Amino acid sequence: MFMRKKVSPGQDIHPENVGEPAAAGTEDSSPVAVPAEVAEARTRVAELEAELSAQKEQLDKLRDELLRRAADFENFRKVKEREAMAAGTKALENTIRELLPFIDDIKRVLSNAPRILEITPEAKPYVEGVELLKRNFDNWLAGKGVTEIRSIGMKLDVEYHEAISMIDMPDTEPETIVEEYQTGYLLGQRVIRHARVIVAG
Repeated sequence: MFMRKKVSPGQDIHPENVGEPAAAGTEDSSPVAVPAEVAEARTRVAELEAELSAQKEQLDKLRDELLRRAADFENFRKVKEREAMAAGTKALENTIRELLPFIDDIKRVLSNAPRILEITPEAKPYVEGVELLKRNFDNWLAGKGVTEIRSIGMKLDVEYHEAISMIDMPDTEPETIVEEYQTGYLLGQRVIRHARVIVAG
């Protein structure tokens, strides 16, 4: 027959303490053991986070490189467009310069047309044909953005005019253009041929 041990008030009555009084003022401070699976999982998580960080850094570098390449390509495209436009404008300018002497000849013919018709009235159809040719040339030039430089009555402007002679005209302000020897032309705002003029001295 077992004997029950008498337990005094306040005494720990856990089974492991039965038969042995608890040491006063002591606590269990032994470290908690971490299972191997948990430690391995933590290590793997750390590895994955490091790998993710490296991948993100690489992605940022690739994105920056892509943006730089896109900007370089856009700049290259704009440069080529400007070069193509400049080449087209230059080609048009050269073509117009080559045509201007023919237009000058047509204008000379028309300036003499009244005297020609006085002498030979039968020449009227030919004069009208030259007038039609002149109108076609004028329309073509206008379609390309070509305009004549104003000269007669204007003050000499070396940006647009070339003075080839000066005549004494006391009643006219000096350097006023009184006669146009050769018409000048603009392509847009660019001078493709200066007007050759005579000015008052």
